[in-house]
Amino acid sequence: MTDAEYDRLSQELLRRIEQQVDRWLDDDVVDIDTHRTGGLLELTLPDRSKLIVNTQPPLQEIWLAAKAGGFHFRHAQGRWVDTRSGLEFLACLSEQASRQSGVTLTFV
Repeated sequence: MTDAEYDRLSQELLRRIEQQVDRWLDDDVVDIDTHRTGGLLELTLPDRSKLIVNTQPPLQEIWLAAKAGGFHFRHAQGRWVDTRSGLEFLACLSEQASRQSGVTLTFV
């Protein structure tokens, strides 16, 4: 993957996350605050815990920090996949956001 492709795919992923959170806010599903600085997206959940999604351009990875720990994802065959478990990024983010918020949340 070229650096330009990585940048496009990683920025698209961050936008998808922000758009989903905005939909939840509009539909009064859950109150999550987002703050984005470049390639770092911080999600603050109702209990004030955080999920942090961070792009890692030198490694061409996406990192997720959650209460449960840190996860690293690489793009393969059209999806972001955990380098250890093989779990897809949005599934992992959904699981961690649901655990930390106490509400079933599904990122699509």
